[in-house]
Amino acid sequence: MNKSKRPFTKSKRSFRRRLPPIQSGDRIDYRNMSLISRFISEQGKILSRRVNRVTLKQQRLISIAIKQARILSLLPFLNNQKQFER
Repeated sequence: MNKSKRPFTKSKRSFRRRLPPIQSGDRIDYRNMSLISRFISEQGKILSRRVNRVTLKQQRLISIAIKQARILSLLPFLNNQKQFER
């Protein structure tokens, strides 16, 4: 019996490590709209930490920054504009 030919071998898939969404130089605050808008859904909701792939500390800072931007009316609280077709 030849051991080199195994029928049930796992294929070695190479996967590329995902880059973190927040680099070390990025400031998480309400003025950084390009950064904050990445963590908001189409409806204007804050995305969860699993979806964002950020740490717990970063997620807290993101949510605080989004809430501050909403209060200062830089971001909408809701984005439920429906297009009416007639």
